[in-house]
Amino acid sequence: MLQMNTSYSGRPLLIGFAGALAMAAAMGFGRFFYTPILPGMMTGIPLSAADAGTIAAGNFAGYLAGAIMSAYGWATGRERQVALGGLLATAILLAAMAATTSVFAFTVIRFLAGVASAFSMIFSSSIVLPYAAGRDNVNVLHFGGVGLGIALSSALVLAVNTMAGDGAHGWRLNWIAGAAIVLVALAVVFWLLPRPTFGKAPVVEPPLEWRMPLTLLTASYGLFGFGYVITATFLVAIARMGAAGPIVEFLAWFLTGTAAAVSLILWRPVVKRRGLGKAYVAALAVQAVGVAGSVLLPPTAGALVGGLLLGATFMVVTAYGLQIARTLSPESPRRALAFMTAAFGTGQIIGPLVAGWVAERTGSFAAATLLAAAALVVCILLALPVSRRPE
Repeated sequence: MLQMNTSYSGRPLLIGFAGALAMAAAMGFGRFFYTPILPGMMTGIPLSAADAGTIAAGNFAGYLAGAIMSAYGWATGRERQVALGGLLATAILLAAMAATTSVFAFTVIRFLAGVASAFSMIFSSSIVLPYAAGRDNVNVLHFGGVGLGIALSSALVLAVNTMAGDGAHGWRLNWIAGAAIVLVALAVVFWLLPRPTFGKAPVVEPPLEWRMPLTLLTASYGLFGFGYVITATFLVAIARMGAAGPIVEFLAWFLTGTAAAVSLILWRPVVKRRGLGKAYVAALAVQAVGVAGSVLLPPTAGALVGGLLLGATFMVVTAYGLQIARTLSPESPRRALAFMTAAFGTGQIIGPLVAGWVAERTGSFAAATLLAAAALVVCILLALPVSRRPE
């Protein structure tokens, strides 16, 4: 059974705060910091839309690779060291982005950053979540760190661009400033994050049975990876191309982060009244409206509405989709989560590549974004039979 570190068991909120900072650094900065910096890179280097998509896909490929590697037992007993090492690597790799203008080098760096962010997210979660048993506020605090990091990264880019100017080299200062923030977070996480708890040896699960509901859900989840990531990657670039202005660029990504930080709390009443399946479908519908609105509305309104609705839903769809998968395969839950993660990761990789290619040929991200919205509609259609199942 779990043996909790008694020196930390009396202060679970501090442990949740350590998890929140780890998630903010690993995900908000390590994984999503590229979004608010991208417009400055596209004009300052310059990068084409296809280049931008390739670099983004490299990061998501690295995240998928890191998630797959984390599924094996090599880190058993070393979870804390791996989580902290991932944060240190994240800071180094953020700074490395300022040292080159090569698309190939950017892609390799972002791939490695994806691996590092996956390690930090997965292994910090494995330490923090046992302390969340019976304490939902710890769980919400931990995962709310993703939105906190996104909001903080948006504010940092605005501050750096205001002080230094968003000129040919402003993007370099942003990457260096982000690395410094992650180092500060690392110091606090090092101080607060406890050693892992220990439990029973993992049980070998039987092969996954691909019943129709699980098949439909996995397909929906993979398309969700494609549908959300185009806006999550290019939202600020879309605002820049629409000449919405630096304040709107900041607010769009800031709203994404703040909404994501509280989204799991806001959707609780829907889950209680309608169940996970219907909440999953509803969140996809809201997200599809936001994705389409980001390019169909005027630039300012599109950026703000798109950012707000993206933040209000992407963590919710991610979490609820995985929870439903566990209920659909109670005999093999880890295998179900692994396949869901692989489908989602594949969609994330393909999304930026397709968006960059389409934008390169059409001159804007409008067509690619509407394609993403259409993919989210298909996600809903695939998930509807699953949502009607009794829970």
